[in-house]
Amino acid sequence: MFILVNLKAYPCDPIEVATAARDVAEASGARIGVAPQAADLARVAETGVETWAQHVSPNAHGSHTGSTLAEAVADNGAEGTLINHSENRLKLADVDGSVRAAERADLETVVCANNPAQIGAAAALSPDAVAVEPPELIGGDVSVATADPGIVEDAVAAAEDVDPAVDVFCGAGVSTGDDVDAAGDLGASGVLLASGVAKADDPAAVLEDLVSGI
Repeated sequence: MFILVNLKAYPCDPIEVATAARDVAEASGARIGVAPQAADLARVAETGVETWAQHVSPNAHGSHTGSTLAEAVADNGAEGTLINHSENRLKLADVDGSVRAAERADLETVVCANNPAQIGAAAALSPDAVAVEPPELIGGDVSVATADPGIVEDAVAAAEDVDPAVDVFCGAGVSTGDDVDAAGDLGASGVLLASGVAKADDPAAVLEDLVSGI
């Protein structure tokens, strides 16, 4: 089970979260990644935690002001990237372009989608993983695995039908070890979460709870 913590643009200390994630991962043997703002990638990577980008653009080197180049992300220590998060939606052609850009830079990829139908379309692009995140549950207090377990099961089935090699994660409202356990029981092999860790007074304690059942 992979736990990927997206720091979004929250006013948290990325080094504090990254250090806590590194320590909990080392102590528990769990796989934990942290996705900070692009400007913080190098600093977060220096902690030794598995570091992910929040986005890479579907372009190569060139005249692309404001883009997030996959090669630059990798050079600054990222090992993977989210693509098409619900707060940074892309057209399907651009999702494909971002996946290809990430592959070019040897980055692992997780493509986010709102529902099982979109999960099937995303899986057809052959990312390493897809993640189902109903937008209405993002940032809430109830995990998708509890509020709508069927959507997780259907997402797993949709990806399996298209490409069994693509892993399926789930996100939205995940904040406890019980949520992680429930996601695993539904067939997910990873979870995405953000505010549950980024806004926590004690990120290490939250992370310890998250991995408690792994």
